[in-house]
Amino acid sequence: MNQMTLDNLKTGNSFFLIAGPCVIENERMAMNIAEKTLEITNRLNIPYIFKGSYKKANRSRVDSFTGIGDEKALRILKKVRDTFQIPVLTDIHETGDAAIAAEFTDVLQIPAFLCRQTDLLIAAAKTGLIVNVKKGQFLSPAAMQFVAQKIIDSGNKQVMLTERGTTFGYTDLVVDFRGIPEMQQLGFPVVTDVTHSLQQPNQANGVSGGLPRMIETIAKAAVAVGTDGLFIETHPEPANALSDGANMLRLDLLQPLLEKLVRIRQAIL
Repeated sequence: MNQMTLDNLKTGNSFFLIAGPCVIENERMAMNIAEKTLEITNRLNIPYIFKGSYKKANRSRVDSFTGIGDEKALRILKKVRDTFQIPVLTDIHETGDAAIAAEFTDVLQIPAFLCRQTDLLIAAAKTGLIVNVKKGQFLSPAAMQFVAQKIIDSGNKQVMLTERGTTFGYTDLVVDFRGIPEMQQLGFPVVTDVTHSLQQPNQANGVSGGLPRMIETIAKAAVAVGTDGLFIETHPEPANALSDGANMLRLDLLQPLLEKLVRIRQAIL
């Protein structure tokens, strides 16, 4: 497929969707999620980007699952892209990851905790791919202009910004929906990370909790405010997921949710 650009996401009047598992667990699971999600998004005319982390470097505990092996997971992402002819997104955590992941993917994502890491942003920018930066839980929406400018100054104007909640106390997050139009005013597409916004980090057992029952609420509000895209981690069996199962959407609930969100989008146009 041709290199993806932000213009590819401007299809009709729909929001776009970034969705997939937290981390690539195996090929069968990734292909299943991609196939079913693509069927739904094609039916609803929603541009779709498959998401899967090829490794998880920012875990709470040293014994947490981090991945099945970098090359193996990246090749699965490439198989998803080649089989279904859809763009794929993955996270990177170190400067050396950028060029490696760029060979297999279309969008590089900078985790929220790392959004101020200048060298990482520059490395991502130099790949020429779209760079999606999650707003740090500790940053204001307006502060993301300086994050985006590092990428632009490195010769890449393909920038997206993602709202994923702001620290609220020590073990919870809150979504300030004013941040969506505020970041849009900076001139970049804005994505709302619905599932990570519902994380409850740093629980007593060292594993993040979540509030998946609120996924529909946050998603509806984001679409009503006018978000450009939605980020939703999904899994056939979240209770058995190897990472972030506490806040993922069960795959069979994705279609009814998106159908409601499309109606909201149409209502506000």
